[in-house]
Amino acid sequence: PRWNTISISGYHIREAGATAVQELAFTLRDGIEYVEDVIQRQGLPVDAFAPRLSFFFNAHIDFFEEIAKLRAARRLWARIMRDRFGAKDPRSCWMRFHTQTAGCSLTAQQPYNNVVRTALEALAAVLGGTQSLHTNSLDEVLCLPSDSAVQIALRTQQILAYESGVAETPDPLAGSYYVESLTDSIETGVLAYIRRIDDLGGAVKAIEKGYIQQEIQDSAYAWQMDVEKNERIVVGLNKFQVKEASPKGLLRVDPVVGERQVAKLAALKAKRDNLAVKDALAALKKAAEGEDNLMPPILSAVKAYASLGEICDVLRNVFGEYRPSVMF
Repeated sequence: PRWNTISISGYHIREAGATAVQELAFTLRDGIEYVEDVIQRQGLPVDAFAPRLSFFFNAHIDFFEEIAKLRAARRLWARIMRDRFGAKDPRSCWMRFHTQTAGCSLTAQQPYNNVVRTALEALAAVLGGTQSLHTNSLDEVLCLPSDSAVQIALRTQQILAYESGVAETPDPLAGSYYVESLTDSIETGVLAYIRRIDDLGGAVKAIEKGYIQQEIQDSAYAWQMDVEKNERIVVGLNKFQVKEASPKGLLRVDPVVGERQVAKLAALKAKRDNLAVKDALAALKKAAEGEDNLMPPILSAVKAYASLGEICDVLRNVFGEYRPSVMF
């Protein structure tokens, strides 16, 4: 009952080039699909599981648009749960969500500008009502984050939390004409997308038909063309450039780390009960080929010290790997 079953993610949708409206629409429609599937396949009442659902959004660089997007998300999910699914428990209507600042907004040019971008995006997430937050590091566009960059990202959150006062009140921009109007506009756009996906037969059908992928691709292309034509300014990238030396102090992972992990895995496989592993993986395969709950055999395989790769290989062999049927 207290298990958080899934974090319904829109982050990767936005990183692929979706607009704010598309990110929210496709994420919420995915959420609807999950809820419908649980109700239809398991027969669970919506209030038995909906309070434990959570979401994961992107905080992009357009400050007020991102605040309005998150405000619209909370309003829309509450109404979807109440009106579409008949939820009675108020907690089913609450949108619990995590937000991460936009990796795709960072630039390799003048990377310290990314500190400002991340701070603005984090502030928008807080003003939009996020319950948890990840701030990207300034050098993520160049490498895995360095210790110093990670500390700046952490301090950005801490300054917002402990010095700015913005976390002292929920929905502090409520009543602003511009923010309320923008929230309404985003909500209207999201509902239009949800109706369109409903007409296509749901989120899975929309993906299979290539509709969602095409919409994201078109938006990504339009964004990039605006940048190429200087109709959208990205500071340091297509305006206000300076000559820069090659970056220094970037994190480089020592290959010894990988070699050490391979050796540890080999040692584990040498001392574990490989017959027990074989039996556990066979049980997992049998469950995957039928309609059984996969969690018990997965846990049994873990307890027998099967590796993550071995467990995934079993599932890949049964289910295959996703390949888009529509190519763009």
